[in-house]
Amino acid sequence: MLWVEQPVTTGFSVGTANATSEEDIAADFVAWFKNWQDIFGIQNYKIYVTGESYAGRYVPYISAAMLDQNDTTYYDLSGALVYDPCIGSFVYTQQEAVAVPFVLENNNMLNLNDSLVQELQSLHESCGYQEYVDTYFTFPPAGQQPPKYFNYSDPDDLSCDVFDIIDTAALVVNNCFDVYEVTSQCPLLWDVLSFPTQLVYTPAGADTYFDRTDVKLAIHAPLNVTWGECVGAPFVGGDSGPEQEGDNSADPIQHVLPQVIEATNRVLIGNGDYDMIIITNGTLLSIQNMTWNGQLGFQTQPSEPINITMPDLAWADVFAENGGAGVDGPQGTMGIQHYERGLMWAETFQSGHMQPQYQPRVAWRHIQWVLGRIDSL
Repeated sequence: MLWVEQPVTTGFSVGTANATSEEDIAADFVAWFKNWQDIFGIQNYKIYVTGESYAGRYVPYISAAMLDQNDTTYYDLSGALVYDPCIGSFVYTQQEAVAVPFVLENNNMLNLNDSLVQELQSLHESCGYQEYVDTYFTFPPAGQQPPKYFNYSDPDDLSCDVFDIIDTAALVVNNCFDVYEVTSQCPLLWDVLSFPTQLVYTPAGADTYFDRTDVKLAIHAPLNVTWGECVGAPFVGGDSGPEQEGDNSADPIQHVLPQVIEATNRVLIGNGDYDMIIITNGTLLSIQNMTWNGQLGFQTQPSEPINITMPDLAWADVFAENGGAGVDGPQGTMGIQHYERGLMWAETFQSGHMQPQYQPRVAWRHIQWVLGRIDSL
């Protein structure tokens, strides 16, 4: 397994950012990847590309660029996996349009007051989100969705920014609220990567693990780089592009993601139900706007359960020490799966944005499927 810090300026990757599109990012990656294989002499391997969040854009574009090389010695792309991915118009479709229904379904955890919920419901209707979801969140899809992009410089769009209204209100109720995992509560836990929630946080006396000098020396990383899990601007296009991120490429659902599905018939898209930064139904709504292998969207609504029979391996000894032997048994139903025309959809219960962190047994099933070792989840 190869972990890559990219695009340029991410993590320990050195150089000057110059990308204005996903095509630029993908060209850099495939050139680097070929050089890397030559250096270590590991050609002729099957390649599976995986990622999470904004990698919902990187993974399809990089995978498509590999296919375009037409060279299986270096780029034998055999499948791909993206978790909670930005595959469509992610601000409008995967956040704003589905944010209020998410609140209504999960307000027992968010605890937003009744007057705010009523205001949000009113905005959901007056801003056109309700009509959009009612029209296009159907199986099979009602038709191609019109282009919808959220413009933060437009006062009308800003007045309909229900997502940020919800996020701010949730932080008032729960100061440790996390859009990546909405069940999080105080205290604000630390993580060794210093990004435990939506807040970057390093407690007094602690260090970010990969920014420690001894760690840099051990892995031969550049000592003059200050490591961080994320960087703010890997693109140099300013606020250009459909999502005002400096990324001028089309949404992956428009071309490259269908290309990868059709070439491999082994692509998994998954979403965690406790994730609010990329909402499950928003990702499904994006899939319903994608044409692949001859049809638009899923023809049937996902409903098949994911039944996890694997016992817990991480905490079995702890349970036993506390008189709880047997509690570490199979989990049972932990999600919903659906497969059509080369694409596997996986909704994961009780999981935030980082699915392998929150539900490792479910993620293990996902990777088994992507590798072709099982036929269903």
